[in-house]
Amino acid sequence: MVHARGSQITINLANRRLSHYEGNRLSKVYPVGVGKPATPTPTGSYTVISKIVQPGGMLGTRWMGLSIPIGNYGIHGTNNPPSIGGYVSNGCIRMYNQDVEELFPSVTIGMPVEIIAGTGEGKPVNVPAGVPGGGIIHTVQPGESLWGIARKYGKDLGLIAQVNKIADPNVIFPGQKIIIP
Repeated sequence: MVHARGSQITINLANRRLSHYEGNRLSKVYPVGVGKPATPTPTGSYTVISKIVQPGGMLGTRWMGLSIPIGNYGIHGTNNPPSIGGYVSNGCIRMYNQDVEELFPSVTIGMPVEIIAGTGEGKPVNVPAGVPGGGIIHTVQPGESLWGIARKYGKDLGLIAQVNKIADPNVIFPGQKIIIP
């Protein structure tokens, strides 16, 4: 099965959250446990390469293997629920068993998984009238896309484009300041 167009998972290591997107829509955010300082979770863009029901033991009730080339890493359940929310693993991404069971059917082989450090989120700013809650400024880095930026902050791509008067979301450039509402 091929993943739905635009569907992906983003894992923010700083806030220890896994965000599942269906198309450009944020579907759900889950708390996770990630790699401890001695064995950090590798950042980068990967894909899901395997899925196992009932892998057992410390892997909990589900395993989704990732294409990280430097080891055997995955998103999985846990037999240690209090570890969720911490820097605790050997690099894998741990989820509560009920959460990984909820996410598992929506994940397909080949689905993109972006793991980000999540640092430097920007500083609070005022946004144009009519946009609730204020916002922050993000400085575009080389290689970033507006879609990736929207996923990073868990925000709607259309709203970001509208607030910043971006006619073509494919055209942004390094150094550009983007308001994240």
